[in-house]
Amino acid sequence: MFSLRDAGRFGRSACWTRDPGGAPHAYQETPHWTAERAGRPPGGEAYRLVVEVLADHAFAGCVTARETDSRAGRFKTGIEIIRGHRRKGYAAEATELVLTCMFAEQRCNKCEAEVYAFNEASLALYRRLGFVEERRLRQHEFFAGNCHDVVQLGITTAEHWATHQRQSVR
Repeated sequence: MFSLRDAGRFGRSACWTRDPGGAPHAYQETPHWTAERAGRPPGGEAYRLVVEVLADHAFAGCVTARETDSRAGRFKTGIEIIRGHRRKGYAAEATELVLTCMFAEQRCNKCEAEVYAFNEASLALYRRLGFVEERRLRQHEFFAGNCHDVVQLGITTAEHWATHQRQSVR
């Protein structure tokens, strides 16, 4: 069991993410980067939530909903679970919660995700959640001395609700 919290509660605890908006590229830089962003006033249609283990309140990772375009009804998501907490279902459940919230409450119609092509675990996670590969950007990102492909995936509201029950308001 886990909960999602605003990143500000954890202050200097954080996770590593690959965010085109200037995320750190080393784990050591992340606490300062997350603390700085958590201190910003709300707005900009971007959310960074901490995945917290309920049993001991341990930091397990974070999930984002960002680049929300209310006119087009789109947003992007990303998830990072730290090593000691992987393979426990946190990534799938946190992503499903974000999808349900953004589709049901924010009136979004589509969610997009970008994953390095070599990250088979993340690709498998998004596919299990119903995401479909939309395109592959060849040799799109350079790091660690090599160019890497980026896979862009997407899921629509209809695809999400086809496998998830809508919550009743009664």
